[in-house]
Amino acid sequence: MRRTTRSAVLFGALLVVVLSSLPVATADPAADLPDPAARRSMAALDTAERVLAGEARPTDPSATLALRDLWLSRPDLAEGEEDEADALLARPTDGAADPHGNGYTVPATSTCGPTTCIHHVATTADAPPSADWVSLTLATMERVHDREVEQLGFRPPVSDGTAGGDARVDVYLKDLGTGLYGYCAAEKRVSGRTASGFCVLDNDYSNEQFPSPTTPEQDLAVTAAHEFFHAVQFAYDYTEDPWMLESTATWMEEQVADDVNDNRQYLRYSQLRAPFVPLDAVSSTYGFQYGNWIFWEYLSQRFGPGIVKRVWRAAPRRYSLAAINNALSRKRQTLPEVYADFAAANTHPLDSYAEAPGVPEFAPAPALADVTLTRATRRHKERASIDHLASETVHVRPAAELTGRRWRLRVAVRGPRSPVVGAARLVLHRVDGTVATRRLRFNKRGRAVQRAPFAASKVVAVTISIVNASTRFRCGRQTDFACRGIARDDDERFTVVATAIRTRKRR
Repeated sequence: MRRTTRSAVLFGALLVVVLSSLPVATADPAADLPDPAARRSMAALDTAERVLAGEARPTDPSATLALRDLWLSRPDLAEGEEDEADALLARPTDGAADPHGNGYTVPATSTCGPTTCIHHVATTADAPPSADWVSLTLATMERVHDREVEQLGFRPPVSDGTAGGDARVDVYLKDLGTGLYGYCAAEKRVSGRTASGFCVLDNDYSNEQFPSPTTPEQDLAVTAAHEFFHAVQFAYDYTEDPWMLESTATWMEEQVADDVNDNRQYLRYSQLRAPFVPLDAVSSTYGFQYGNWIFWEYLSQRFGPGIVKRVWRAAPRRYSLAAINNALSRKRQTLPEVYADFAAANTHPLDSYAEAPGVPEFAPAPALADVTLTRATRRHKERASIDHLASETVHVRPAAELTGRRWRLRVAVRGPRSPVVGAARLVLHRVDGTVATRRLRFNKRGRAVQRAPFAASKVVAVTISIVNASTRFRCGRQTDFACRGIARDDDERFTVVATAIRTRKRR
């Protein structure tokens, strides 16, 4: 996909993104099935079994998405396989009806608040450590509901009627094992693309099973915020693209439990650090879909947090990128232009994000090239191949000998001829610490030219951000990208030529 060499880790990340949409070369119980829908449903069943058993492969989705995919594909399963799917999708209180061992083996009790019921048992490994932990979980879920529904204005989870005892949201405490913090499962289609469901959280987040810098209480706070928002998402569109489901849920952690900052761990695999990986990429190994919560943070800082709600309101009739574009149109903006601004902002995150100063995770990605122009070497040319909703940067610095106001930097960018693909921004880093961003305008031939000050006494560097802003897809190709599709404009070629020029003195 890319011709530019990166570190082995980031190359591996790209490889996982590519391979995640290809058949796995291992024993596949669905391989001999003639019907594509039957093959997909069997693959979903196999995946859900692995994930809930703690045997997930690097390319497997989260438990919530694995169960969502299984639930969607259940109608295509054979009769005996339907029983297996129902067991995986069962509530813990179904007990013996779950032969996979995920059900409670003793009677459960419920502790309820105004909007939520916490279901738990008194004995076995599933028992919470104390009554105080149950009370803390209930209080946490009620705060999450208040923040996400009452304050931010998102829809409440769809009522399940009396499936868990009454219409309140049902949360089950279980010993989920090492690494699985929680999940929410869709259960019953209500109307359109909305569904009711229930959530399962670990019963104690013990340090033995969840070794991390965070405390069990902090793990509970961020997991509750994240998983409850999955239940909220099911009230809009349970079929939505995987990257949007996970990235907005991770963004919600910032809105509910801002002091925990657990989601910062994913930023190294976001477009801050890997801008050449498409925004809608999904990888369970590297977690791009979690790291790109930063995109929603950028949108909410620029337009207010209500922009995320507007996107979800548009989602039932559109796939993720179309829903974003629809919401931005209310602001007289387009996704390609806003995405180009986002890519440029990520080249100087300390100036772009309120929480960035002093936080190492907000470091910008290494540039494609970082060059210094001198009197003797005034020109630099760089080529790159860029996939959809991805970018590259070139840093150009003036040598100390380039003094005087007459020095300018001429930037020429050649990109695709299509006006919906190429975009570029020029970021001027001044000696006084201020930053200015300029838009480069492409003509019909895919050419853009811009000049900027380049005297060493005034300018530290000029960053050229080149962007493939395409959102065009061939949908329904069973990939993990937007609309389950294949991008129409991947691997587009760009050329950047930066030249230090000395303008003539006016007479």
